[in-house]
Amino acid sequence: MSLFDSLVGQVAGALNANGGQAGGLMGVVTQLLTDPQHGGLQGLIQTFEQQGLGQVVASWVGTGQNLPISAEQLSAVLGSEKLQGLAQQVGLDPQALSGQLAQWLPQAVDHLTPQGQLPEAGALQPDALQGALGGLLGKFLGQG
Repeated sequence: MSLFDSLVGQVAGALNANGGQAGGLMGVVTQLLTDPQHGGLQGLIQTFEQQGLGQVVASWVGTGQNLPISAEQLSAVLGSEKLQGLAQQVGLDPQALSGQLAQWLPQAVDHLTPQGQLPEAGALQPDALQGALGGLLGKFLGQG
């Protein structure tokens, strides 16, 4: 957990204030990765595995190249009801949100598992996670 804390500190130090779409997308990703009702990051990975996408999500956690996921695959994993609720939170339609998440979620999971190891259950706290992912999200939105 100290490696994770170190990573959070390093990235949070480089965090620029992101507003609008960046803040909304970061909130959605934070919710997906920390939601205790669904098991946080571990639960999200388990859901991918149950939907037949275990190899894809394992590539994000592992140290090799990340396999891509389509917006349609991500929509199937999250379910239309959950995706609709998340989309309403950020003011996007569900298709647009799933497209953005399909591009960004692999990078976020990869970033949070730098040595191919999942953080301990409960180690990802929403405030710390938003700090850790802020710089990464800024880079992502700057590329698009």
